[in-house]
Amino acid sequence: MSDSRHGHGHPDAPTPSDLVEDEDYRLAVVDLLGVLAYTELVAFERLAADASLAPTISDEAALALMATAEIRHFTRLAERLAELGADPSAAMEPFVGPIGEFHAKTAPGDWLESLVKAYVGDGIATDFYREIAGQVDPETRALVLEVCSDTGHANFAVATVRAAIDADPRIGGRLALWGRRLVGEAMSQAQHVAGERDGLASLVVGGVDRPGMGLAELGAMFHRLTEAHTRRMQTLGLQA
Repeated sequence: MSDSRHGHGHPDAPTPSDLVEDEDYRLAVVDLLGVLAYTELVAFERLAADASLAPTISDEAALALMATAEIRHFTRLAERLAELGADPSAAMEPFVGPIGEFHAKTAPGDWLESLVKAYVGDGIATDFYREIAGQVDPETRALVLEVCSDTGHANFAVATVRAAIDADPRIGGRLALWGRRLVGEAMSQAQHVAGERDGLASLVVGGVDRPGMGLAELGAMFHRLTEAHTRRMQTLGLQA
């Protein structure tokens, strides 16, 4: 990863003022915040829907609280997009299809599958956006990391899934297969989203005037994503 993209005081590092002076960079950041905004909006909708499947009132309340955190993240991103001169709805529109396709292919069959999806599938997407955050200016990076922070779903999912497996170990095999399916679809979606949008692609691989990741660094990034997935599966008590 080139130091010139990290924003650590290097003279070539993008700064907030570059968002006005460098139109290509501004559009790339709009793409990044647009996909994140739509991701957060869908996360809110999914958590609200999952809450209706919760087996207990306390589970339902826990998910409802997480949903409110996701909508706060969405609001922060929408506000920042407006500050950059972008219409939030227009910024999100290109990602409706790819993200919708991912969720259509990975519709959970029950409560436990929905928790594994939120923890494993969303975890991969979050890691991917954190990696891209290493390529942008400090202000944008701080916002990305803020909205990618855990809303409490991770601990909730782990505790609930592990308790279910302890009660019935046979569940583990089915959920492990589900987790493996999720990682394949999530990796494919990440590559598809980045490849479809020139702005996002430029943040990852760079452009004529802004170096990004080389092939070796791209390979290392996807290796890190895979390793993080394996750790999450192990945390759930599942075989990756």
